[in-house]
Amino acid sequence: MTNPVWDVAFLQDAVNELQMQVRDLQWELGAVKAKMLRALFNRCKCDTKFYFLGGIAMSFNDSTAGSGTTRTPLQFGRTHVVRPRGKHEATIIWLHGLGDNGSSWSQLLESLPLPNVKWICPTAPTRPIAAFGGFPCTAWFDVGDISENAPDDLEGLDFSAAHVANLLSTEPADVKLCVGGFSMGAATALYSATCHAFRQYGNGSPYRVNLSAVVGLSGWLPCARTLRHRMEGVDDAGRRAASLPILLCHGTGDDVIAYQHGEKSARILSSSGFRNLTLRTYE
Repeated sequence: MTNPVWDVAFLQDAVNELQMQVRDLQWELGAVKAKMLRALFNRCKCDTKFYFLGGIAMSFNDSTAGSGTTRTPLQFGRTHVVRPRGKHEATIIWLHGLGDNGSSWSQLLESLPLPNVKWICPTAPTRPIAAFGGFPCTAWFDVGDISENAPDDLEGLDFSAAHVANLLSTEPADVKLCVGGFSMGAATALYSATCHAFRQYGNGSPYRVNLSAVVGLSGWLPCARTLRHRMEGVDDAGRRAASLPILLCHGTGDDVIAYQHGEKSARILSSSGFRNLTLRTYE
């Protein structure tokens, strides 16, 4: 039987409080950061950036590519933890957006009236981003465009989803395990939801974390084109998907991640078997 404390109704009040605090600030901040990064890239000559992702070397080429570039593994930044003020009943990994870090969110989350929740706010690796012409910033995966035909950085998604799972794997066995995020962080959280349903990552490695809930603010669903087909090919994926509460929140005036992306993501998830899903719209 589902614990009523962890129904979507419980999450709605907390997310509503969080949304009220961050929707104006974070949307504006995201737009400003994107503009700043684009402007900075236009003024800079970027060398070729190499990095390793799950053992696969990725390269962003330009005319300066040569033997002098050093290949280094991606490293996650600092993880910030907000410890529960009461009995520890749940741990929520909260993932920031593109160009941000875990610190800014930990300060907001600490003010929420959720004394039984432990918040873990990791910081994404700094990596070249195709949308910025290869200019590096903190990101959970590479992204060039958010559209129906845009390629998905499956290696990057697996890399970050595995990091989230590793953080959750050390939590006590009697607490609920949840993943949430904002913008690109929400996209990573939704990708983790699909890994939970399939019991494996996109590369076929086993996914061993049992998630209790997923929350996404102003995000989108990666690998949406293939989700339904993959769900049909994995035994018991539908049952796991249907039992996972998902709460999505999106503003109709979002000029960074358009509302249509959030709405379409909710529709695809629901039609693919994630039926315990709530979409909340903000003006």
